[in-house]
Order: sequence, then C-alpha cells, then structure tokens
Amino acid sequence: MVQTPSGGAGNGAAAAGTGLMSIGTVLSVLREEFPEVTISKIRFLESEGLIEPQRTPSGYRKFSAGDVERLGHVLRMQRDHYLPLKVIREHLDAMERGEAVQLPVLGRPGDDGDTAQESAAEGPTAARIGRGRLLAAAGIDERTLTEWESYGLLAPVEDGMYDAESVTVAGLITELGRFGIEPRHLRAMKAAADREAGLVDQVVAPLKRHRNPQTRAHAQARTKELAGLTVKLHAALVQAALGIRLP
Repeated sequence: MVQTPSGGAGNGAAAAGTGLMSIGTVLSVLREEFPEVTISKIRFLESEGLIEPQRTPSGYRKFSAGDVERLGHVLRMQRDHYLPLKVIREHLDAMERGEAVQLPVLGRPGDDGDTAQESAAEGPTAARIGRGRLLAAAGIDERTLTEWESYGLLAPVEDGMYDAESVTVAGLITELGRFGIEPRHLRAMKAAADREAGLVDQVVAPLKRHRNPQTRAHAQARTKELAGLTVKLHAALVQAALGIRLP
C-alpha cells in the first residue's frame, strides 16, 4: 500500500500548510512500492485523465494524498492485473461511487483458457498470458498485434503464451504511437535491446554454468541487477543525445 507523507512542517517537499506534494515528492513516495515509476509515467497518467492534480499560479503540479492513493491504485491494477487504462478508469469511477469492484486475476484457470505458468528456473514471477488476454489487456486487435510481431516487437515465448512483460511493451508502443511513432520505427530500439540483453547474458553465463547450485541461483539476481543498470544507462544516453534532462 502506498504510504503518503503528512502535510506537516516536517515535510519540506510538501506545500507549506496545505499537505500538497510536488511531483518529485510523489515520485519518491510511489517508488517505495513501484521502483520503476517515472515522472513521465505520472504525467502520462495525468494526460489520460486518471488524476487531476492542482496547479499553482506558476503552473507547477501539486498533489494531494488522495491523488497519490489514486495513482497507487492505477499502478497496482496495471502491475497486478494488466488492465488497460480505459478499464482502470471505469474501475476507479465505480470505486468512487462506492460500488464493489472485482478485479481479474492473471492466470486464473478457466479465464479464456489462459493460465499463469511458472518455470522452476525462473521462479514464481515468470507469469505467462495467452494471446486473447494480451489483446484485451493492451486494448488492441489481432491485426495490430500481428503487425507488431512482424517487426519483432512482441513474440510468444512458448506454446503460444506471452511473457507478462509483453503487456508493458504493448502499452509503451501504443503511447509512442500517439506521437506518430509507428512500429516500423521501433525496430532499431528492439535491435539495441537485444544487443544489451546479449551483453548481460554474456556476463552472467559463467554463473549459470557453475557447478555450485547457489552460484547458479545467484545468476538470476545478477541478471536483474545488470538489466537495471543497462536500462538506466540507456535512458541517460538518450537524454544526453537529445540535450535534455528529465526532472
């Protein structure tokens, strides 16, 4: 559960005496539960009408504790239930009306024939979703998914199932499309991601082949650590190339 700081005098980032928070403070609060959230993500959710922070006369965003709690609900529904924003908005509206909301559970047997599969090698986070669920979660049709697959942006991992991360990829492709960036433009990004993944695999390969089971288990943690560093480096290089600095 997202914990929101009080608006007392001890909270230097909150607007004095109002309990309102800057977007930077909101980011810090949310990252306790959602480490990957960014200011750009918060701004996007605002642009989609999921939150409506107040504005100062100079145009700065100021968020209430209720705004932060609502953001937490949105991020949780995306992370845990892979719901498109349209459906999330409907759920939030129902919650505000005091209606009981039943959220779908990823991989529940009997739901469109899809199940969450777990690999002993990858651990319990290796969720898998079927094609039908991916289409519904991403809010796209069969033709669109087929086009994305033709450019190598998405692909099933086994038995027609997709990694749950495919929902995130699909959402980002959709967001970029709002700016006129088409799937064919993203092939270079996919190629770069594949090269970065190959570099990480090369580094952890000796750990994966080690005779000691504990060392092999450590390979997964090292892979996640290296992946996080490469993502941060990639973002920093893009910002440097564009001559910008994201807040």
